Amino acid sequence: MPLLLLTLVLLLSYPAYALPAQVTRDSAGTVRVRVLSGNSLPVDGALVRAGRLGSQTDSSGRARLDLPAGSHRIVVSRLGFAPDSVLVQLRVGADTALGFVLREVTGALEGVVVSATRSERRIEDDPVRVEMLDLEEVEEKLMMTPGDITMMLNETSGLRVQTTSPSLGGANVRVQGLRGRYTQILADGLPIFGAQTGGLGLLQIPPMDLGGVEVIKGVASALYGGAALGGVINLVSRRPDETPVRELLVNQTTLGGTDLVGFAGAPLRDPAWGYTVLAGAHRQSQTDRDGDGWTDLPGYERGVVRPRLFWRSARGDQAMLTAGATVERREGGTFDGHVAPDGAAFPERLRTHRFDAGGTLRTLRGAAGILSLRGSLTAQRHAHTFGQVRERDRHLTAFSEIAYTLQEGPRTWVAGAAFLHESYDARDVSGFDFSHQAPGLFAQTTVNAGERVAMTLSGRIDRHDEYGTQASPRASVLVRLPAGWTIRGSAGSGYFAPTPFTEETEVLGLAALRPLPELRAERARGGSVDLGGVVGAVELNATVFASEVRHPIGVREALSGTAGLEMDNVPAPSRASGGELLARWTLEPLRVTATYTYVHATEADPATLVRRAAPLTPRHQAGMVASWEREAEFRSGLEVYYTGRQTLLDNPYRASSRPYWYIGALVEKRFGAARIFLNAENLLDVRQTKHEPLARPAPGPGGRWTNDVWAPLDGRVANLGVRWSLGGTQ
Repeated sequence: MPLLLLTLVLLLSYPAYALPAQVTRDSAGTVRVRVLSGNSLPVDGALVRAGRLGSQTDSSGRARLDLPAGSHRIVVSRLGFAPDSVLVQLRVGADTALGFVLREVTGALEGVVVSATRSERRIEDDPVRVEMLDLEEVEEKLMMTPGDITMMLNETSGLRVQTTSPSLGGANVRVQGLRGRYTQILADGLPIFGAQTGGLGLLQIPPMDLGGVEVIKGVASALYGGAALGGVINLVSRRPDETPVRELLVNQTTLGGTDLVGFAGAPLRDPAWGYTVLAGAHRQSQTDRDGDGWTDLPGYERGVVRPRLFWRSARGDQAMLTAGATVERREGGTFDGHVAPDGAAFPERLRTHRFDAGGTLRTLRGAAGILSLRGSLTAQRHAHTFGQVRERDRHLTAFSEIAYTLQEGPRTWVAGAAFLHESYDARDVSGFDFSHQAPGLFAQTTVNAGERVAMTLSGRIDRHDEYGTQASPRASVLVRLPAGWTIRGSAGSGYFAPTPFTEETEVLGLAALRPLPELRAERARGGSVDLGGVVGAVELNATVFASEVRHPIGVREALSGTAGLEMDNVPAPSRASGGELLARWTLEPLRVTATYTYVHATEADPATLVRRAAPLTPRHQAGMVASWEREAEFRSGLEVYYTGRQTLLDNPYRASSRPYWYIGALVEKRFGAARIFLNAENLLDVRQTKHEPLARPAPGPGGRWTNDVWAPLDGRVANLGVRWSLGGTQ
């Protein structure tokens, strides 16, 4: 904390150029400015100043200055563009119109945390590759799974949502073959779901209030700290429009799932302020698809509420405050009146209470500087039942960050400090409590080396109270080729601070785990090369990547002969390499996207150290999504996905999975203020329990009763819903 306070003092002492109130109109001339980019699009948020007087362009690229009579130099600047200026002579009462066309440059900085509230450049111009799902893509997935974001992420190239808790449906996101615990999930740059998002976190995030999703793949500790060893997924919230928006969605599935979600957003009386609020109630019936008495689709009841408050000043300062609450009851394991193969009932239950609050502030400091503040606090309580074992716990995550961004010609600098506190308190299992603090310093620069080359150098140093000082460097480069093609390359290293929470302990709980030995931080290095361009109406992109995790944490049966599992660093590294191909063809109103992902991932067996294929990592995945839309009237879509074979561990029925195809279809029709949608998933009725039971014939390592999930458990399912616009616009 002293480190953070010192940095705050230093940054606030940086010379600031205040923008005083503008002069009265009866002694002034008026300058009306219109700012456009090179492709004739309005530039929002550009700073227009004359000496110490200034204003900010609105969404149409317009700004106004009231200046005293006389000679003035009008300067227009915005991060991501080369500044421009002009000298004007004003008379009292005169109204002067000026037009500026700013030339885009790649000196814009990829912030320490990906967030639309502080990103100052176009994504396609930054050396760090950021993949974006826009609002239209989010809305398509909203009609498929209104209660969570799993499908939206699972259908993104290079990402794979892996079920980690078969009885309760928990899941995490694997990025380019790396374990899901290495993926950091943020909301507007804040870790409000916890520093290490648990397996059920994905299932408790409704997408209706999202405006987009930003994804950075690969080692990202230099940008985001130790929790982002494998990548970052940032959920960007919807902002309130000038016109009030009120929406209600009702959805029902053929397997007993019900969703009721409402969203509202509007400006307040003071136009500088606005709000959004999301409220949702979700229910799913506990389902046994193969009739063996074991839950294939867990039952749950969940309530979610999240209000947000937004503020933006006339000169462009911005702030956001958010709070959220999630309460859920989830049921799995054996059904009432049924037993496991050993003759005893094995119910699984989870009660979740999560409360969070956070905020961001972005304020201009002079003509080319931005001071950003972020902070959040999250408290979670769980009550987990594994058969006859009960585990109750509390998680607390506190996060704060301060950063200063400065543009100097073709170079952009950022420097800042962050502090992360994470604690865990287990009420029923001893030996696993922890309380960690990790203050950090980061710096980054982006520079243009001519018009065709840009480079970003990032560095971060964290001081973890248990795992010591950890340095995380990263370098990214962008090269513009002829005909609009680009090459991006990145390489970096980072770390991950181990905790007791892994895929194995999520299934079994901590009671099955022996006390932790002295562990080392997991270290990773990785890189990628990306080639992108457009041929006619087809956007093409190809990526190759590779990563290596040293001292990875492994879980094995206790070597001492004592029943249970033990966790330790594995001396041999885990490796993943492969490639991605993407082709997107747009011929309005038809859009077709095709993807292919190849991953070759290996790791050492924690018990024997023999190298093996990483489990549950298909080497081949492919997909095709086609959509046809008549704007504001009708939309239809078809998706086809292929998942190749996966290596399985400790599965008594097979050593590798079967490949399978997954097909879904969607239609939506608008009737006035209502949009009715019908979605059908898994039309081929692929289901793992057609080939083997989910429950094992006898307990596995640590007393585990379920096999890993390698295919869908729900089978064919359809959902029918309606989305109303209750006044305003959508």
